[in-house]
Amino acid sequence: MDILFIHQNMPAQFKNLAPALAASGKHRVVFVTRGKGVDIPGVRCVGYEAPRPANPTTHHYVRLYEASVRYGQQVARTLLQLKREGFVPTIVIGHPGWGEMMFVRDVFPRAVILSYAEFYYHGAGADVGFDPAQPADLDTVCRTRARNAHLLLSLDMADAGIAPTEWQRSRHPAIYQPRIRTIFDGVETDVVKPDPAARFRLPDGRTLSRQDEVITYVARNLEPYRGYPSFIRALPAILTARPEAQVVITGGDQVSYGAPAPEGRSWREQMELEVPLTTGPFADRVHFTGKLSYANYLSLLRVSSVHTYLTVPFVLSWSFVEAMATGCVMIASDTAPVLEFLEPGINGHLVPFHDPAAIADRIIATLADRSDHLRLRKAARATAVGRCALSVCLPRQMQLVEQLTGVSV
Repeated sequence: MDILFIHQNMPAQFKNLAPALAASGKHRVVFVTRGKGVDIPGVRCVGYEAPRPANPTTHHYVRLYEASVRYGQQVARTLLQLKREGFVPTIVIGHPGWGEMMFVRDVFPRAVILSYAEFYYHGAGADVGFDPAQPADLDTVCRTRARNAHLLLSLDMADAGIAPTEWQRSRHPAIYQPRIRTIFDGVETDVVKPDPAARFRLPDGRTLSRQDEVITYVARNLEPYRGYPSFIRALPAILTARPEAQVVITGGDQVSYGAPAPEGRSWREQMELEVPLTTGPFADRVHFTGKLSYANYLSLLRVSSVHTYLTVPFVLSWSFVEAMATGCVMIASDTAPVLEFLEPGINGHLVPFHDPAAIADRIIATLADRSDHLRLRKAARATAVGRCALSVCLPRQMQLVEQLTGVSV
C-alpha cells in the first residue's frame, strides 16, 4: 500500500514508525515536510516551501488560523502533485499542529487518516493560568481557545488519533477521545541506558563521573514552561548546603513555549539578573552547556546524581523519559503528565512546581541520604522500559496501522 507521513519538521514523532513501515519493502512510503527533510532508508522525502506568514493586521485571535490555512494549502498542492504521479495513500499519518492536515481529506477522500493528538488548548486547567502570579485575563483565555480552530478541523476529519500520554489524550474534546489511542512515541532503551563508567566533560574542560555530586537540569530551551525560574531560584540554597555539588544546565536560549523574557533578553539572562550564578561564589560550580549532541546529552544523564525535571501541565518532554531510562534519581514537578509516570518514593520524588524552597529541600535531602538511590534508579528505568521502550511502543503503533487499514505491515 501507499503510506503518507506529514510533518513540517521531519521526522519528529515519526522517526521510528516511518522507517519501520518502509522496512519490509512492500509499501511505498512518502514523507511530506517543509524544506529538504532528512534521509530515511526506504522513505521518499517530498518537500514544500514554507508559506507566507499571516498578515500582521489580521485579528490576533485569527492570526494562527490564517497561518495554518496557508500551511494546509501548501501541503494540499503538494499532495495534488503526488496524486497526479499516481501516489494515492491508503493511510495518512501526520501532525495537525501547523495546519498541514487540514485539507488532506479533500485531496484523498478515501484515505484513512491518523492524526497525532499532541495537545488541545484550554483557557484554564492546563498551562494557561497555571502560574498564580500571572492569572490569565479574558483576552488570553479567548485567544487560547481560538488556537484550536485548525486542530478541530483536522481532528474532525481524522479516522483515529494517537496521543503519547493519557493526560494529553484527555485534554481533547470528549466526543473525539474514543477515537484517540494512547501510545508513547518510544525510547530506544537499549541505547538510552545507564553506564557507571560514563564521563562528561564540562565546558571548562573538567570531567565529571558518577563519583561526583552532579545535579542536572535539561530542557530544549531554558524557559518558564519547563520550570527554569523555579530551578534557578532553588540553586543558592542547594549550593550552600552541598559545597561539593556541581550543577549542569543544558538547553538553548530560544523560546519553545510561552512568552519571551522582557526587553529582548533570554530567560537565562533574565534569571541571571535575579539570581547571579555566573559571578560570585558559585560561578565555578554552575555550568551552562547550551545544546548538546545526543551522545554528550546521554553521558550527562549517566553521571547525574539527581536529575530535576519541571514542567507546567503541558506536553511531556522526551528528556523526562530518557532520564528515567538512564536510571536517574528523579526530582520532578507534581504536574500532569508527570504524574502518569512518577510515583513518589517509588521511582522518584515529586516537588511543587512553584516552590523553589521545597525544590531545594528535596534535592538537598536526596543528596544527603543516598541509601535508596539504587532502588530509585532501578525503578525509574523499569518504568521507562516497561511503558515507553521502543520495543513496546512501536509494535503497538504498527498494530494500530494494521487495524485501521486492514493491511499487514
